[in-house]
Amino acid sequence: MKMIMRAPAKLNLGLDVPFIHADGTIEWRMVMTSIGLSDHVQVATQNSRSITIRSDSGFLPNDKRNLAYQAAHLFLQQMNIKSGLDIVIEKNIPVAAGLGGGSSDAAAVLRALNCIFETNLSLAELARLGLHVDSDVPYCVYSRTALVSGRGEVVTPLNKLPKMWFVLAKPNVSVSTPKILKRLAHTEITHPNIDALLMGIESANYDKITENIGNSLEVITAASHPQIATLKRRLIEYGADGSEMSGSGPTVFGICRTESRAHRVYNSISGFCNEAYIAQPECETDPVI
Repeated sequence: MKMIMRAPAKLNLGLDVPFIHADGTIEWRMVMTSIGLSDHVQVATQNSRSITIRSDSGFLPNDKRNLAYQAAHLFLQQMNIKSGLDIVIEKNIPVAAGLGGGSSDAAAVLRALNCIFETNLSLAELARLGLHVDSDVPYCVYSRTALVSGRGEVVTPLNKLPKMWFVLAKPNVSVSTPKILKRLAHTEITHPNIDALLMGIESANYDKITENIGNSLEVITAASHPQIATLKRRLIEYGADGSEMSGSGPTVFGICRTESRAHRVYNSISGFCNEAYIAQPECETDPVI
């Protein structure tokens, strides 16, 4: 049996780190949304007991380091299923970009296997399973605008965003999230107003949303990669109503109210950034192709 799932990229509209636990794990409070920029993940059963990973990207590992592999192995183990799998990933989301591509691929595998083997796990159960793979996987299982808290396992769906467009720009650098997080304890960070952002989403207030986006990790990543600040400034200069870094970076995004404005911003930023994208929110749960 074979199934193809869409694995949407995620954006952090708000990312706060209230504190770090005694064991070193991060306490998160984030507002996340999914966008139309997506990988395509094909999952098929095979007679052998092995799990094979293939991709059109030369940047992805095709072994146990791959989050999709880890999700597949964990699912089969937890469900006591004896089957081999062939997983093919068509990459459209940039790698190591702060857009959750690996986590979204893993979540797509979990959703696909839940359907293929008719295990009837709820999204909450799949999310709890996904937390063992990566802290972003629980959100990606839901793949809709949500408040994410705790260590990433508490996902509270929110209202759909009002009509808006995103222009993404990824500088020609890659960022290691673990390395960024190691510097958290030694860096003074700012804390975005997540409550105000939530109020903006609840009331579908575009201006309140754009005024309250923020990312506690930006000061750390931008210290090593000044291109981030430059791209944010250019996005605003070209007409975006707000601009912020997603995740641990380095991708930044601008928010526009209309499609025409977004295309003007995209055309302008493309002259300074080879990897630019334009997308809308949001891909709801169950993105099956």
